[in-house]
Amino acid sequence: MRHSLPLAPQFYVTAPQPCPYLDGRSERKLFTALQGEGAEKLNNALSRQGFRRSQNVLYRPSCSDCMACLSARIRVADFSPSRTQRRVLKRNSDLKRTATSPWATEEQFALFRRYLDDRHADGGMADMDIFEFAAMIEETPIKSRVIEYRETAATPDTAHSLVAVCLTDVLDDGLSMVYSFYDPDRIDDSLGTYLILDHVEIARRAGLPYVYLGYWVPGSRKMGYKANFSGLEIFKNGAWQDLGDPEDHTGETHPLSVDPIAEQVARIALPDTRS
Repeated sequence: MRHSLPLAPQFYVTAPQPCPYLDGRSERKLFTALQGEGAEKLNNALSRQGFRRSQNVLYRPSCSDCMACLSARIRVADFSPSRTQRRVLKRNSDLKRTATSPWATEEQFALFRRYLDDRHADGGMADMDIFEFAAMIEETPIKSRVIEYRETAATPDTAHSLVAVCLTDVLDDGLSMVYSFYDPDRIDDSLGTYLILDHVEIARRAGLPYVYLGYWVPGSRKMGYKANFSGLEIFKNGAWQDLGDPEDHTGETHPLSVDPIAEQVARIALPDTRS
């Protein structure tokens, strides 16, 4: 199925597949290619409308009978770490951050495989090989960075161990955490939470107002942790709004309340690429 707007990127819809977040439901995505000279502007504009990037594709959930997946971002100016999050920062204060160009390494892939095998052995990425991993990291038409975190307690004769990695896009209004993975043996260090906290600090220092976290899914154990961050807002009903009480967002919708794909596409605001 294909839908398009005049003089605009073409939008497509994937076939329904089992939902990875909520049992008994199916997912469907609306997506478009991210390429050419206008890639940067398109990524910025669509990210502000709930889209996410995967390599050279921008996508947004567009399920036929569910609207549970809500794009989430942290307002940096309004964020204040909780007591638990301050403990996470202290526990990981020995880690050294390094930002590099999006280039995949065997060391990253080894950590990625350990992470998948421990946390997502039955997920859609479980069979990724090193070439597919390299494509995930390196195929980006926009400004992206690989941010590595290493232990600093190594001896002079040993390399600093790689414990976490995040593929991060730099938008005009924030940082987008495209994908992150970390050492599954350091479960007590809450590295997933630490990566988000550190990205808030990076954005603050860079003067960027938002950190985009991907999708928050009420009712999903995998995604529920995002509601623990203050200053969180979600993209719902075509606008960003404060999360408020997470219980107010059940994600339950009647099938007839989901707009047709053509209407969804017609409401997408596209950037002016004439300049």
